[in-house]
Amino acid sequence: MNQRLLCIQLADIGDLILTTPALQALRVQFPAAHITILTSPHAAPILDHSGLVDEVITAPRSLIRSRIDLGGLLRLLRRSRGYDTILIFHQLTTRIGAWKYALLAFASGARVRAGLENGRGWFLTHRAPDHGFGVKHQADYWLDVAALIGATGGDRKLHVGISEADRTWAAQQLPDSRAHYIAIHPGSGGFSLARRWEAEKFVALANRLPADRRIILVGGKDDGADAISAQLARPAINLAGKTTLNQLTAILERCADFYGADSGVMHLAAAAGTRIHAIYGPSNHLAWQPRSADAQVIRSGVLCSPCNYTGHTLGLRHGCEARTCMKLVGVDDVLTPENPELKLRADIVVPTDSRGNTASARSFSSGYNGSESRLPVLGIPIDSTTFDALLDQISVWMHTDSAHQICTVNPEYVMQAQRDVLLFNILQRSDLNVPDGVGLLWAAKRLGNPLPQRVTGSDGISLIAERAAQEGWRLFLLGAAPGVADRVAALWRERYPNIQIAGTYSGDASAEQEDQISAMIKNSRADVLFVAFGQGKQDHWIARNLPRLGVKAALGVGGAFDFVAGVAVRAPLWMQRLGVEWLHRLITQPWRWRRMLRLPLFVIAVLTRGSKPPRAFEGGKP
Repeated sequence: MNQRLLCIQLADIGDLILTTPALQALRVQFPAAHITILTSPHAAPILDHSGLVDEVITAPRSLIRSRIDLGGLLRLLRRSRGYDTILIFHQLTTRIGAWKYALLAFASGARVRAGLENGRGWFLTHRAPDHGFGVKHQADYWLDVAALIGATGGDRKLHVGISEADRTWAAQQLPDSRAHYIAIHPGSGGFSLARRWEAEKFVALANRLPADRRIILVGGKDDGADAISAQLARPAINLAGKTTLNQLTAILERCADFYGADSGVMHLAAAAGTRIHAIYGPSNHLAWQPRSADAQVIRSGVLCSPCNYTGHTLGLRHGCEARTCMKLVGVDDVLTPENPELKLRADIVVPTDSRGNTASARSFSSGYNGSESRLPVLGIPIDSTTFDALLDQISVWMHTDSAHQICTVNPEYVMQAQRDVLLFNILQRSDLNVPDGVGLLWAAKRLGNPLPQRVTGSDGISLIAERAAQEGWRLFLLGAAPGVADRVAALWRERYPNIQIAGTYSGDASAEQEDQISAMIKNSRADVLFVAFGQGKQDHWIARNLPRLGVKAALGVGGAFDFVAGVAVRAPLWMQRLGVEWLHRLITQPWRWRRMLRLPLFVIAVLTRGSKPPRAFEGGKP
C-alpha cells in the first residue's frame, strides 16, 4: 500500500514557496507516496503544475489565524484522517498554535509526527531543533523536517508551478528578451504593511533606472501600482492585479531584475531566477531573505530591526509607529547598496551563496558584541565592566567607523524588557549593557558570576565628560526638561575648561521630531550622544536613529541630567553605598511607587528563572 503523507503549511505565499524544496525532497525520496498538503487558499495555486503534491486541501481562514474556530477545525479534521506521516512546516511559536497542530496531528491518525521542537513539540514523534527565527533560513528548517523521515535528496531549489499556457501568455505581454524588463513590486502582502517602502521612493527609483529598460509593475490590486504608474516619467506596463500567481511567476521569468520589499512576490521572483534587490525593515532578513544566488538585501542597519519574528517570538507584526528602518533606506542605497554611508554594521547588505545562505548568519537573539563577559539576567545580557573599562571602550570606538549603543540597565529596566519585546531585542543587540542598579549585582552574585562594580549613568556621564575634555570628544546633550541640558553644559564648561559641547536640545522621543533632531546631531559633528528621554523611550530612539547620527557612541542616561544640574537630589552617599538609593527615590518621588513594584518582582523572577528569558519571547529549549 502506498504511503500517505500529510504536510501542513498554513502561512501565505512566501512561506509556501520556501517549503517547496522540502516537498521536492519528499517527492524524490517517496516517489510512490500520496502527498497531501494543507495550505491557505491564497497560496495554493503555487503548487499547480508543480508535480510536488498529489492533493491540496485548503484551510478556512479561521484556522489560518491565531484563534481556533472549533467548528471549522472539526470539519477539517474529518478530511485529514488516514495518514501514515504528518509533517508540520511551522514553528510552534504560540501555545494556541501548538495545540492547533497537535489536534491536527492526532486527528490525522499518523504514527509519525515530524516538526520543529522549541519546547512545545510534546506531540511530535520526530523532532528537529528550532533554534529561533533567523538562526537558519526558513527553507532550511523545512528541509530539516523532511530529513527527519529520510528525505534528504532533491535539488533544494524553489519551485512554483507554471504551465505552458502561463508562459505563452507572459511572452505575449513581454515579447522581447528578459534583458529589456525590470519588475517593480511596491507592495508587501497583507500580513504587514510596515514592510512597504515609500511609494515616492519607488517612483524616484523607476525614473532613475536605465532608459532602455521597460518597467513592469507587478503585485496585487491593493499594492499601489496605479498611483506609481501615474507619476512615472515614462510609460510602464502595469500588470498589478491582472495576473494569477502562476502567470506572475512566468512574467518574472522574463524580467532581468526585481525591485521590492519583503513579500511573497519577492519569493516568486527568487523562484523565477530573477536578480533581486530586496528592501528589508521590520522583518527578519536572515529568516526570509531571497533564496537566490543573485540577490541583494538592503537594510538601514538600525539596531531595533528586525522587530518581528526574532528568537522564538512573533515580535511586532506591524513594526513601530516611526518605521525608521524603512525610512532610512534611500534610492541611492538600493541602486548602489555598497554605499558606505549606510554601513553601520557588516550585515547591512547580505550576500547569499548558491543555496541562499547568508555569508554571516548571525542570530539576532545572541547579542552583537559577542563578549564572553556578558552575564544573562532574565535573558538580558549584562556586561561585566567598570567605569574605567567603559571610558577605555569609548576611547577605542573613537577610532572606528561604526556607531555604538550603550544601555544603562537596572532591575526596573530588566522587568520592563520582560514585557516589551522591542526593548528586549534592543538589549540583546546593544554593544554594551552596563549594570546600573544594585539589584543586578545581587543577581549576578546569586547566579555565580559577580560583577566588579555598579556602573551608574548618574556618575558615568560626568566621568565621560571629564575624559571627553582630555581627549577632545565632542558631546551632545539631548532630552530632559527645557533648560536642563543647557545647565549641565554650563556646569561642565566651568568644571572642564577644554570640554567641547557640540549641542544641547530638549526635544522628545516622538517620531515626528526624530528627523529634525537626527539632522541636528549629525550637523553638530558630535562624537558622544547622551539621551535623557526616560527609561525605555531613550533606548528605542537611539536604536532606530543610530545609523544617521554620525556619533561613535550613544547612551541613554535617564534622569542623570537632573542630578548633575541639581534639579533632582540624589540619595545620600551612605544610602548609595548600602544599595538603597531606590528608597530615597520612593520617599522623594512617591509617584514612582508603581515602578518600584518591579523590584520585588525582579527578585522573584531571578529566584525562579535565573538567567532564562521569558518563555513568551524565547520559547523552551529544543
